[in-house]
Amino acid sequence: MALVLSLLAVAVAAAAPSPARSEDRRPNIVLILTDDQAPASLPHDPPAMPYLQARMEDPRDHWIWFPNAFLNTPLCCPSRASILTGRYSHHTGVRTNDDGHRLDESSTIATWLHAAGYHTGLVGKYVNGYPFGPGRYVPPGWDVWLSKKQGAQTSAYQRYTLIDQGLPVYHGDGPANYSTDVYADAAVSFVHAAPPDRPFFLTIATSAPHRPWTPALRHSVAAAAIPIVESPSVGEEDVSDKPDWVRSLPPMDRDDLAQLHRLHRRAFETLRAVDELVAAVIAALEARGVLDRTVVLFLSDNGFSFGEHRWVGKTCAYEECIRTPFLVRYPGTFGRADERLVSNVDIAPTIADLAGVRSDPPADGLSLVPVLDGASDVPWRSGVLLEYVGDEKVPPWWAVRTSGFSYVELGTGERELYDLAGVLGPPDPYQLENRAGDPAYAGVTVRLAAALARLRAG
Repeated sequence: MALVLSLLAVAVAAAAPSPARSEDRRPNIVLILTDDQAPASLPHDPPAMPYLQARMEDPRDHWIWFPNAFLNTPLCCPSRASILTGRYSHHTGVRTNDDGHRLDESSTIATWLHAAGYHTGLVGKYVNGYPFGPGRYVPPGWDVWLSKKQGAQTSAYQRYTLIDQGLPVYHGDGPANYSTDVYADAAVSFVHAAPPDRPFFLTIATSAPHRPWTPALRHSVAAAAIPIVESPSVGEEDVSDKPDWVRSLPPMDRDDLAQLHRLHRRAFETLRAVDELVAAVIAALEARGVLDRTVVLFLSDNGFSFGEHRWVGKTCAYEECIRTPFLVRYPGTFGRADERLVSNVDIAPTIADLAGVRSDPPADGLSLVPVLDGASDVPWRSGVLLEYVGDEKVPPWWAVRTSGFSYVELGTGERELYDLAGVLGPPDPYQLENRAGDPAYAGVTVRLAAALARLRAG
């Protein structure tokens, strides 16, 4: 942290006149959160998000990519609660999309930073269910509030209501109301209007690329030429080694797969406007003269499975659901990839550390600031805790994901173990061979079961 702040101070002193912050050198922080973004979409060949992918591939542009980034619970509302607090879903009490009202809004990254003097704002989606009734309230900690009111799934991109500082504003059809563009304009306005005498914290949360996967009109054929590289697990034929809930899923025929490809391309098309949003925010920061003192984080609230293991959706314990694209633009360092295991519960403690405040109550996650600073000897986790409370289709499950293995315990008593990196057998990155019960993996199973028990008890 000391390295980047010293570099930021030098950069500001040498720059042309810009908004003065002579007393407060803490960085601005921008968090960009997408909704249901499949992890394979970034990076992708060819790029689904051309601007952001080009930036992350240029080491001079300060983007650090975490290819091993995971979600504690791969579902919108629990994940967003964990991002706001740094706590596991079994600690926040927000375990399903109907639990948003259970979030303790008196203690989030917004309240911590606001109390510490940050100018705060949220643009876009908050937690599911907001505003949890007929009220139009603004949660504590937010100076600027433009949040989508919970509506039907069809209202993700058009025909939705925003709560603007407590007042409902309806947005109908047409290009001017396309939600991603509305959020982009509001985010740019926030950057330009933020007070010059204190740092700011801005969260931008798009509905894209959530279903119904409606692209902006200008992007309706943008992904037509993007090939869908199908994982070997898509429409998996032999699921005899999988738990009962997967075995109960119907086989997929050619028509099913063709339809999934079309939907996958539409998801790519919705990401084009998100890519433009990122570019617009970066341009606004640069125009304001504060880009070199602003940390930008980009991730999704959960992944999405387009037919892998016959599953379409999230909430599964497989890689497509539990992983997220995760990038951090960190001025003062060269761009690079960092292979450490990171989690959405790390977002809040990282932001708190950047702002010089404490998580209250203490976070379950870890601050990434020493990692961003390039320290090579930072003690780090060897496994990430994953969990889901279950629903009518997917039973409850708990998992630990290490650098080499994925180990899952289901509420049904079933277990799964995948040798992702080929530690003891052939590499199985697509999770085609469940090794739970294989005598060759008995020792690994015992070790991972013990590790999972420790994580669950924490």
